[in-house]
Amino acid sequence: MNAELLRMHPDEPEADLVRHVADHIRSGQVAALPTDTFYGLAVDPVNLRAVEQIYEIKTRARHKPLSLLLGETAQAYELARDLDGAFDALAEQFWPGPLTIIVKAGSRLPLRVTAHTGNVAIRVPEAAIPRAIVNELGLPITATSANLRNMPECTWAGCVRDQLGNQIPLIIDGGPTAHSIPTTIVDISGGGNSWTILRQGAIPTHAIALALQR
Repeated sequence: MNAELLRMHPDEPEADLVRHVADHIRSGQVAALPTDTFYGLAVDPVNLRAVEQIYEIKTRARHKPLSLLLGETAQAYELARDLDGAFDALAEQFWPGPLTIIVKAGSRLPLRVTAHTGNVAIRVPEAAIPRAIVNELGLPITATSANLRNMPECTWAGCVRDQLGNQIPLIIDGGPTAHSIPTTIVDISGGGNSWTILRQGAIPTHAIALALQR
């Protein structure tokens, strides 16, 4: 397999190309695309065979859940449950942007996507390409980084092609990503006032704390 390299405008994604990529994902295939941090591997998260492909391509441990990209904050209420003021504060302050929020998964999501944790990691990216594809698809997409295990994350399409070009059918080239450090991951699934930073990243911890104190 040699991946098709599809060039797409990073700020104003072409509608016909967006439809092409959405159809590709809808059919159960994998696509690599730019997010606001690294290139990610996108599939339909409710297609279990497509989800399994992600784990196989990355040789990813089965106990690690996949994060999801949303087109807008409103979609979070369709995927998650028990969202509270902490979620609202973080989403309002940092989305679209490089903040991944872990919340309790709703019944719509297969347990496979949550790695049987009952939680889901979600974000609305700054990058226009994934948002456009999600909105065209009508579903969130997975967003795990498009790289092999123990290899560096990719901030440009050529890097993805070098690592995964013989394993995936489509790579969307939207130019270099806006950030070269990962998203910050904050876990608020415990509810109440509890929150935990699971990964330091593009959003500093003090900014998270300030948003949640308001």
